[in-house]
Parts: sequence; C-alpha cells; structure tokens
Amino acid sequence: MSRRLFRVLSAALVGMLVFSAVALAQSDPVERKFPQSKTAVEEALKKLQPNMSGRLPVLEGFAKPGEHPLDQYQRGYYQATAEVVRSSSGGSTVRVRVQVTAWYTDPAKAHSGYQALTSNGRVESDLLDQLAEQLASVPSEKAPQSAASASPKPVPTQEHPAAPEPDRKFPAASETLSASLRPNSSSAQPPTEKSGEPRKPGSGLQAEADNLEQILKNTAHPKNLVAVKKSGTPVVTTPSLTAKPQFLANLHDEFELLDFNADWVHVRISGLSRGWIWRNSVEMPEGIADTASSPGPAIAPAADLFHVVREELAPFPGDWEPLRGKNVKIISVQKVDDAAKNVGSKERLEYAKFLLDKSYTEITERKQELQGVVVVFDSADGGMIGAPVSVLQQWRAGTLSDSAFWHKCFFDPPEVFDNTASSGGD
Repeated sequence: MSRRLFRVLSAALVGMLVFSAVALAQSDPVERKFPQSKTAVEEALKKLQPNMSGRLPVLEGFAKPGEHPLDQYQRGYYQATAEVVRSSSGGSTVRVRVQVTAWYTDPAKAHSGYQALTSNGRVESDLLDQLAEQLASVPSEKAPQSAASASPKPVPTQEHPAAPEPDRKFPAASETLSASLRPNSSSAQPPTEKSGEPRKPGSGLQAEADNLEQILKNTAHPKNLVAVKKSGTPVVTTPSLTAKPQFLANLHDEFELLDFNADWVHVRISGLSRGWIWRNSVEMPEGIADTASSPGPAIAPAADLFHVVREELAPFPGDWEPLRGKNVKIISVQKVDDAAKNVGSKERLEYAKFLLDKSYTEITERKQELQGVVVVFDSADGGMIGAPVSVLQQWRAGTLSDSAFWHKCFFDPPEVFDNTASSGGD
C-alpha cells in the first residue's frame, strides 16, 4: 500500500472525527451537457474516480474566502461527487459538486481544527474538462450532436494542457474518503466511545495519527512520486530559473512525476494543472538520481574554468528594483580559456554560487555597508548575476533552497543563464 494511499486514509479518519462538529460547506454544483448517453458518461466517470479526491497544493484559487483568511488554513483536500441525469434529447447532463476541507490554525490552539470551505468552481471545471477528454477518446458511441448539447473539446492552455497523462488508481482510498465526506452518510456520524456517549472532538486523534504515521514510515515510497526536500521550493510554470513561481511547496510535499530531464522535473499539481521543479530540489523515485550524472568524461570544476580579474564597490550597474541605486560588490570574471567549449549556464551558475557564498562571508565579517553582490562574466557570451544581501542571508541560513534562491536573483540577460531552458535546463 502506497504512502499516498495512507495519507488519504489519514485524511478520511480526521474527517470522521472532526466533521461531526462542523457543518459541511456546500458549493453550488457546476454542470455541463454531453451528447453521450447516461450509461457511457457513467462508465467514463468510473475511470476518473482517482481524480475525484485529492490534496490541494494551495487553497487560493480553489476555495472561496470564508470566516477566516485562506492563508490561515493548511493541508487542503477536495472531494467531488458527480450526478448524471439523462436528457430528453438523448444526451446527458453531469453535475459536479466539490467539498473542500482544510486545517484551520487559530491563535488559540483549542480552536484549531479541520473546517469545511466552499469551492470556487475551479476543481469542478477541471473534472468536467477531464470527462470531456475521456469521452472524446471513446469512439464507439456516435450520438448526434446539436449546438445546444454538444460539449466542445477544451482548448489547451497553460492552465489546462492538451491531455492528462494516465493517473494512478486508488479506488479503495477514494471510496473511503468519499464516504467520510458525503452528506447524510453513515460514516459521517459522530464516533462513540464504548460507553455509548459521543466521543469528544479530537479524542484519541493524536494516537490514531501517530499510528498512521508509523505505518507510512514503514511503507515503500510510490515509484511515480517526487518529494520536496525543503520548504519554500518554487513550483514554476515553465522550466526556467526566471519563470514566475506558481506557489512555494513545503517540505515533504509530494507530486506525481510526469517527466524529467537533467535539470527539471515536470509534475502534476492537481487535476490538469502542471508545474516544474528544479530536479535537485526533490527526492526522485527509487532508482532515479536526484541530480543527473554525466556518462561521458568528467567536466572540469567551475573553479578551473573561470578566474576573478577585478573586484570593486560601486552602485548597482542595472535597473532592478531590489538593488537599484544601491552600493554593491561587483566581481568581474573571465574564462581561463576563451576557446573552452564546456562552459555553459550550469558552469556559470556553479561559479557564481561559489563567489556569492564567499562574498557574503566577507561582507558580514568586515561589516561592510553593502546591499548586494554582483558577478559579471566578462566575455562575449557572458552575463551578470545580482543577489541582495538579505536574500544571501536567507539562503545561507537554510531558509531558501538553491532553486528558491536563484528565483530571487537578477539575471541579465536571462537567456545566458537559462540557455537550455527549451530542453529543461537551467
């Protein structure tokens, strides 16, 4: 049994213990008409069962703000139910309703606990898009379509890519979680102690959680999941160090692995949502190294490819808000061998990382009044990297992963340090 399965079961257990005291927030169903018969639609929905429940990476964009701000909630989950109604025209109408739950952290710990939130309709729309894709891939039924009943195939976008990769199937876990969240379900009734009295909210919850956590530790890691190594790791829209993060993942967050290359990992966030994570920021599945190893001759260390030619203190030589007009340390670097062919973005980043780390130590030891460090690669194919001292401090303290650190730096021009982005490089 996989770790993800136990996490779902754990969520179901918490739902049964806590939801007896909290009314489930009901969202209005989102519906869509399909030309296929009720039977065909129900068969397609069975194949989507694994996607009918799961973890939400963030609540912002998936749930409506309620009594408390969404940033006060953690560990969001969703559970979807679908109703298929036969249409008089021969097609079907599908109504999807989603319930969102999350852990609310209250300043008074006694008031913390799982609460139900209202979906904003995004998950419902994603599921209906997946259903449309599933039905379109089954050519056996050729029902006539009318302008009113036909459901156009979703146009691929960054938020909704063309076609989802095959999902893992955990029907048992989905059914368990579905039962725990379904209104009027017998499993949603308050659990009782042996005396017959209703169990107090939270009674025995820690023991159950500890027991499940122990089981998780003894369970083999699924082969198609990657785990984040450090909190604050950015999940970006494209495989580029200059791409804007969609959100910051937490320590041990897990995502389904879709594809990977030497530098980047392509993951499923939720439903049809995708993202990219720097490969050395995650634990890869068993049998795959966290960082790619070169099968050819060893590449010379970056320290053997570059050397420092000049250091100076001057105003920041660029137009970037965090360092604009501020005093910085500028380090000019040149190649040891101008004809070297093995000097690319990876080697530049490695050497810049070494210089930034060293410079921060010198600045703090000498108590210099500087706001940043800039590394300039003085060559025809060179570029410039700038980092604020405040960001260097967070990185050195371990609160920023390497990938999160690079996303807070300045690159000019970006393509010099990202020239393999088209193939997933950094």
